Formats: sequence, structure tokens, C-alpha cells
Amino acid sequence: MPWEIVIPENETPKKLENFLKKRFPIGYVRKLFRKHGVRLNGRRPAPTEIAGPGDRLQLFIPFDKTPQAPRERTALTDKLVILFEDEHVVLVHKPAGVAVHEGKQVARRQSLLGMLEAIYRSQGVIPKLVHRLDKETSGVFVVAKDEETAKELERRFEESEVEKEYLALVMGRLYPREGRIDLPLPGRDGKPVSALTLYRIEKEFATTSLVRVETETGRMHQIRLHFAKLGHPLVMDSQHGDFAFNRQFRKAHGLKRLFLHASSIAFHYKGKKQKWSAPLPDDLKRTLESLEKERK
Repeated sequence: MPWEIVIPENETPKKLENFLKKRFPIGYVRKLFRKHGVRLNGRRPAPTEIAGPGDRLQLFIPFDKTPQAPRERTALTDKLVILFEDEHVVLVHKPAGVAVHEGKQVARRQSLLGMLEAIYRSQGVIPKLVHRLDKETSGVFVVAKDEETAKELERRFEESEVEKEYLALVMGRLYPREGRIDLPLPGRDGKPVSALTLYRIEKEFATTSLVRVETETGRMHQIRLHFAKLGHPLVMDSQHGDFAFNRQFRKAHGLKRLFLHASSIAFHYKGKKQKWSAPLPDDLKRTLESLEKERK
């Protein structure tokens, strides 16, 4: 039996080969056309034929028999933890060290988006980013499964309708123990834009403080920049931190990355307010345990 895909209503018309390349490895797409293994609305199409919403594709060569797919899926499953999923969204626990999208030094398949594309490709789903997390930040991350959901979530993030909570370890002791950081930061065009961060001290150690943080705005590196401007940079921040302190801290406690974790996200979804949380990763837990021993 052929495998059927109906092109979604929100899909922009494009060449059939381009539609397939967004969902499958290029080698598999070339094989489909080379072996005449694809039909468009019952006809054998050319790769350049335009396909649009409502068109029906039939694939006569099973994708799961391609050499790369089983290995790739296993590696991704081992790396990603799904916190919640339905037909519109998927929330994952993003590991530290994984970029959310491709870049100059990050291949698409190594990014979170590329991983999710590989996982959902067989379902005809194209995951879409609606916000960002730094590569070294772990925690809850939301991805939309369709264009309409993506636009709505992007609007909510932009209009501060999403509650984001983080745990961060900062250098020194903050005063007051609870407060607001209302300092402008560079926007996309380099001009200053408003940025508001709320914080509350959770626990104090000899030379650091564990802080619970909420962001009212979503500027790039907002938490890292705001605490650095206060003179209390995040521990192990390689860009905005205290490099001498970081070197000593790593030697004493073994932490190799930024201590910043997106612990929870909350927003109204399907008629009620919902909240999703991600537990503190093992490396950050070990760091806190080491700091506790230091206090005794």
C-alpha cells in the first residue's frame, strides 16, 4: 500500500521536489523521482510540478527502509525528552549544548529544530520555532506544529502573555533579595529597547546566589546582560561573566556550562491556563550539592 500525504491548507504552493525536501532527506526524494515512486493526485509528476493545499501525494517507496532513518531516530530519542505533545504543539526539555536552530557552526540536523523535523517528518508535520533559548541554557521549550499555532504563540511571546521562569546562579549576593531590573538593552537594530526582569533569591552560598527569575520581555541574552549590569553576572557565563571567577568555580565545583535553566512556561491553552516544568539537569543538581557541602 502506498503512503499518502495530503498537503495542509496552510502550505504555500511550491515545486513538488521542494515540498518533499522539507520533509525527507534529499537522497530519499531523489530516489522517489528516479524510481517513479511518487504520484500527485494520481498522476506521475515531474519534480518541478507545483503542489499546493489539498493535493494528494502517494509515496510507493517506504521511507523507513532508507539506511539513515533508524539510526537518526534512535539518537534523537535518546537526546530529547518530550514534556507534552498534542496535534498543535510539542514542549521539550532542551538539553544544554544544543542550539535551537542552525548557524555558522551548527548543522541543521544538530539543532533542536532539525531534530524535531526528523522526528515528525513521517507525519507530514513541519515544526516551527516561536521563541528562543541560548545554546547553553537548558529547560522547557515550546515548538508549534502548524503555521496558525506558530503565529498565535509568537504573538503571545511578543506581547508578554507567556510566563517564563528560570533558575540562575549568580556571582555574589544580591540586595535587595527580591526586585526588578528595568534597564534597556540593545534591540535588533542596535537601538535601546525596554527590558524588565524580576528576581527573587532562593538560596545564598558563600560566593554565589541561586535566583528565581521571571522575564516580562524577551530580549536576547536578557537575563545574562541584566545581572552582569548589576555586577552579579551568571556563573560560567563565557560572554558576560567574570572569567577569573568562572575559572575558579569550575575547578572547585566541576560545572562546565552556564548555570541558567528555563524551569517552567505557562500560558492559556485550550480554554485554561496551563503550566509545564522541566526538572533541574544533573550537572546543575551536582553543582548545588557541591555548594551545599561547602557551606557545612
